[in-house]
Amino acid sequence: MTVYLPIMLDCRGKHCIVVGGGKVAERKTLGLLEAGAAVTIISPALTPQLAELSDSASVVWLNRNYAPGDARGAFLVYAATDDRAVNEEVAREADSLGVPVNVGSHAEAGSFITPGMLRRGRLTVAVSTSGAGPGITAGIMKLMEEMLGEEYEAYLDFIYEMRQEIKRRERSPEVRKRLLKRLGTLNVLDEIREGAFTAWDSEQIEIWIAQHREE
Repeated sequence: MTVYLPIMLDCRGKHCIVVGGGKVAERKTLGLLEAGAAVTIISPALTPQLAELSDSASVVWLNRNYAPGDARGAFLVYAATDDRAVNEEVAREADSLGVPVNVGSHAEAGSFITPGMLRRGRLTVAVSTSGAGPGITAGIMKLMEEMLGEEYEAYLDFIYEMRQEIKRRERSPEVRKRLLKRLGTLNVLDEIREGAFTAWDSEQIEIWIAQHREE
């Protein structure tokens, strides 16, 4: 079994290539666009949704088959055609250029895989079963969706803002460390779930900091 290294990549503005224009390529493209990547699709045909993205200039479409040299300069490459041989050709070239490549038809031919993903604002949860099957991954993702509801988006926004305020207001590293640790004990998540939470204003934040500064 291949042991993968989990990693979060900043793809904003990065040149990423998707080879293929079918449903698999569509999923890969949508994920890249969500991450802010600059996407080029290489395929003689596109799904209706990919065609819309091309028409709106959300992606660059090269209306042809993959050609040697296409992977040069890419940040990531996705080989997502329905032709195993073509995918392997793309993977070989990307690997020779030192470009990370994902292969949709058989993951073992690529250098990285894309896990199942759940987003709740600042929260990203990725799930991989290392080839055990997409159905298993989907089942686990459903459990995660039930455990991690929409309330986590508001909760993590609150925690993030509090962290920024603590760092801005407190010069002492010891005090900052103590206050940041105290953040995890706040019962805000339950309040959000119950609809009883209102955002703190500057005065409330200062009161909380003052109350816990010397603990």
